[in-house]
Amino acid sequence: MQIFISTGEVSGDLQGSMLVEALYRQAKQQNIPLEILALGGNLMEAAGAKLLGNTAGIGSIGIVEALPFIIPTWLMQRRVKAYLRENPPDVLILLDYMGPNVAFGKYARKYLPNVPIIYYIAPQSWVWAPNNKTIEQFAEITDILLAIFPEEARFFEKKGVNVKWVGHPLLDRMAKAPTKEATRQALGLTEDQRVIALFPASRYQELKYHLPLICKAAQKLQEKVPNVHFLLPVSLKEYRHTIEEMVKQYDLPITLFDGRAIEVMAAADFAIAKSGTVNLELALLDIPQLVLCLVNPLTMWIARNVLKFSIPFMSPPNLVVMKKIVPELLQEEATVDRIVDESLDLLLNPERRQKTFADYEEMRTLLGEVGVCDRVANEILSFSPVSSPS
Repeated sequence: MQIFISTGEVSGDLQGSMLVEALYRQAKQQNIPLEILALGGNLMEAAGAKLLGNTAGIGSIGIVEALPFIIPTWLMQRRVKAYLRENPPDVLILLDYMGPNVAFGKYARKYLPNVPIIYYIAPQSWVWAPNNKTIEQFAEITDILLAIFPEEARFFEKKGVNVKWVGHPLLDRMAKAPTKEATRQALGLTEDQRVIALFPASRYQELKYHLPLICKAAQKLQEKVPNVHFLLPVSLKEYRHTIEEMVKQYDLPITLFDGRAIEVMAAADFAIAKSGTVNLELALLDIPQLVLCLVNPLTMWIARNVLKFSIPFMSPPNLVVMKKIVPELLQEEATVDRIVDESLDLLLNPERRQKTFADYEEMRTLLGEVGVCDRVANEILSFSPVSSPS
């Protein structure tokens, strides 16, 4: 059985790697010979997928930000499409990565009509652009959508898409997270230190908007919080030098790590993070957090004035419960003073922290049960006519 998975960006690579591991694990149990090809990143390759192209570093949020990646993405996809026409897989998995994957799905539906298409982890445009034409195309290109949020499943079901809610795969990942005590010991941190984790970017363009602002706020926080220490995991090694040079300017008590994101989260008392998958990971570890979302000002102007962009929430924890359980500062709201005020309250106010923990518990009940990746793998393996045991 041959499966092809298409995804992009750092978060897609992470989710894809978990899926690849589960697919091989379940295929072995069911005695199904399996090969997985992919557009993805290093994590998926390490999990056993054969990469036809590396997409982990070419993602973006925003119209202007996406421009440098249009031609590289198009060229990579053209090459892979040609390969797939000559070597059709038994199943095609589209994982997040909305624009490129919807184009991929339309192509496959036209030129590979007998290949089942499964969409896993739908793009969150179902929240912020529910009437977008791309959303309408989901029913045409998707044989089944494996939804990770209950509200997502309900939305696409109303759009005529065949949907199954499977739960959120981060439940599996975070169930293996180390304890705060063990992590602090491993990272050389003392129990009495106030530890703030910083997650400025998983995409290169996000750094220039988020990191200087976060560092300025961190400078003020170290004046107000005795014995504070900052931790920053670098999501891609290519970012390391840029981040080091930016952080040097602010003279902060900060430690950079290559990867080790879960350990950094587990060790933290509080986190300042950009909007994305990391927000849900922090919530599942009971770490109070402040969410920032900044893009190119031109992107935001176009979104608001041309596209009539409107969204109730940006971060996954708020989207799960459809109410604000973590504070979000969008664009001009994200000033140094606002970041400092919110951070001090979430770090030092026992009542605010307790309310956050209670809200996280409510959120957790809506994410399903551990074992998500294996359930998804079984859905995929049972979808192909060649999946009967050999």
